[in-house]
Amino acid sequence: MAGKRLQRPADNEGWRITAHPAAGASSQHLKPKFSLEHLDRTFCLSACTRDEKAAFADRLHELSQLTWRDIAGTGRHGQGSETIARSAIRSPIPACITEDVRIIAFRCIGKAPMVGYRVDEVFFVVWIDRGFSLYNHG
Repeated sequence: MAGKRLQRPADNEGWRITAHPAAGASSQHLKPKFSLEHLDRTFCLSACTRDEKAAFADRLHELSQLTWRDIAGTGRHGQGSETIARSAIRSPIPACITEDVRIIAFRCIGKAPMVGYRVDEVFFVVWIDRGFSLYNHG
């Protein structure tokens, strides 16, 4: 072993840690992560029944096993999602959802959607629309 040297890692790596991909890089190949950081108090989990909370958790787990590319390739009532027009939302829109942010809905409790927005691989749940009153569901 004498004379062998460890190779120095690249500037964006540590011995066991690599840097997060550059901002703006595609995250379609990544599995989604979910945040409840911006969850609205009117459309939140505390209004849900025990069974609805379980269905919500099951749905998050189910979606987290797919990639964003997989989700994009499915129908809006299955594993997929749909875009909701900002003007269709009947609740105050928090400041974190700026004009350039796309609002997305996923079915999570039967056909009842969770609605929020995506930043890279993270989906921020803002509303859980169990009463179908957040927007016109057509």
